Amino acid sequence: MQGYDVIFLTGTDEHGLKIEQKAAAKGITPKEYVDEIVKTFKALWEKMHVSYDRYIRTTDDYHIETVQKIFKRLYDLGYIYKGEYKGKYCTPCESFWTESQLDENGCCPECHREVVEAKEEAYFMKMAPFAERIKKLLLETDYLQPKTRAVELVNNFIKPGLEDLCVSRTSFTWGIPVTFDPKHVVYVWVDALSNYISALGYENNAYHDFDKYWPADVHMVAKDIMRFHAITWPAMLMALDLPLPKHLAVHGWITFNGQKMSKSLGNVVDPFLLADRYGADAIRYHILREMALGADSSFSNEIMINRINSDLANGLGNLVSRTVAMVDKYFGGTLPTERQSGEFDEELIAAATGLTAKLEGLLDQTQLNHMLAEIFQVVSRANKYIDETAPWILAREEANRTRLATVLYNLLETIRIITVPLSAFMPETMPKIWEQIGASEADVAYSTAAVFGTLPANVTVHKGDIIFPRIDVEKEIDELNQLILAAQPKEEPQEPEFTPQPLAEEIDIDTFGKTDLRVAKVLECEKVKKSKKLLKLQLDDGMGGRQVVSGIAPWYKPEDLIGKKIVLVANLKPAKLCGVESCGMICAADMPNGDVKVIFPDESLPVGSKIR
Repeated sequence: MQGYDVIFLTGTDEHGLKIEQKAAAKGITPKEYVDEIVKTFKALWEKMHVSYDRYIRTTDDYHIETVQKIFKRLYDLGYIYKGEYKGKYCTPCESFWTESQLDENGCCPECHREVVEAKEEAYFMKMAPFAERIKKLLLETDYLQPKTRAVELVNNFIKPGLEDLCVSRTSFTWGIPVTFDPKHVVYVWVDALSNYISALGYENNAYHDFDKYWPADVHMVAKDIMRFHAITWPAMLMALDLPLPKHLAVHGWITFNGQKMSKSLGNVVDPFLLADRYGADAIRYHILREMALGADSSFSNEIMINRINSDLANGLGNLVSRTVAMVDKYFGGTLPTERQSGEFDEELIAAATGLTAKLEGLLDQTQLNHMLAEIFQVVSRANKYIDETAPWILAREEANRTRLATVLYNLLETIRIITVPLSAFMPETMPKIWEQIGASEADVAYSTAAVFGTLPANVTVHKGDIIFPRIDVEKEIDELNQLILAAQPKEEPQEPEFTPQPLAEEIDIDTFGKTDLRVAKVLECEKVKKSKKLLKLQLDDGMGGRQVVSGIAPWYKPEDLIGKKIVLVANLKPAKLCGVESCGMICAADMPNGDVKVIFPDESLPVGSKIR
């Protein structure tokens, strides 16, 4: 909006042991597994109006080419060497830890889940040569924001002695092969971090804008991967003699009942459901308003709905609807051009015209929640201005008509100024407000965001729907909780534990060969009178037909079997069951839960076929 040439890169890190394990559990390939996840991410970004310029997948061919070249170069420069890794490994976080770094329970210090002993041949990257430079980067520059995070990293990782980094694995195969030692795959962080430059064409021909856009102005990451972006990534770039990114902005986690919101912890709230119910802009606003840089943001349905009510419904939405309604009521929708200044005008205008400069300063510090706070201070000032000037009282006297028009114009202009930067946060809603206040596309250009008096003096409003309707909190929370509960995936029923029956006495092949199994088709089926267990079946066996009685009535209705093909023991001696003759037996299997399942052969097999 400010006129800069910007590229916004996002994407997915798709390699690693946990991906391989999850894919195996689902019985699909790792690529099939990640393809489905990427579809969901892209659908969510579209739903939430995340307008990235480039989306990189670490399975993309050009990225693989770049990573292999970077790994080989670091090896040739002497920064990578072969050794053996032995220590603690957290599979979900894909992180190695020393004994001293584990939490009080001996678990991963990030996710607090169990770690495993890992021992394997691996390549390592020397980190000591970069320790002093990285320490200065963190403590003496504004590279990492917030600064408290920089001190934490230096104390925890650099002062105790920066350990060499494990950069390859041999215990799994889902990764980028090391070109000169193919049994190794490049370990996640050398692979994942390289995306920032591979996506610009570094060491590949897919793109050609590395010189134009690198170094990046900002990396924005969550705190759980801060260490790798603040220490590992600068070390890699220093080794490659490439410029460092200018800033690393570290945000916290969205927490749910005090825990990190995480699929693996089972406490995720479905953003698709929330966006469908409240609109993407309301969800975007809530998250960006609550998330202070470097801190966690607590989420609950009640917090979200109260935020929507207080800021969006009572604040911005109320300001727009009141102002437009008064212009419509008192002037038929079009303001006259005459103006008369009065008390409180200068204070409102100063708040509105001073907003942009404040926002730009906060944006440079990645203080997005503070930006929204500043915007909504002006919203509050405008609502207070309505109470101070009391347009409904001015409207009683014709002599106050010019003053009334001025008050309403000032409100429309303030709304215009507020909504220009706010459109970056809520891109779907602001055009609806612009239409209501009569603002053209030219009126909402960023270049006029701080210029009071941009709207035409005789502006015409267009009364529309309420922008953010107020929500009944208790009723809504109850309904929302029911929706979320209904949308949760149902747990697959667990198969009962099955212990096979003991094997019967061994027989030789000749004895087995005496059993004649044939394919037959059920033509008729009915219950046997005087029996709750028996069904009488008339079969087409390809040899003139026969009658068989089977004890499967507790599990099958006669109509379930008619027309089906079954497996028949055809040479069994005839016997009478409840007085009904049975010339053979149909094959079935016992289930762990006590049920019985008839064995149905392939429908393409002709009746009379011998089974061997």
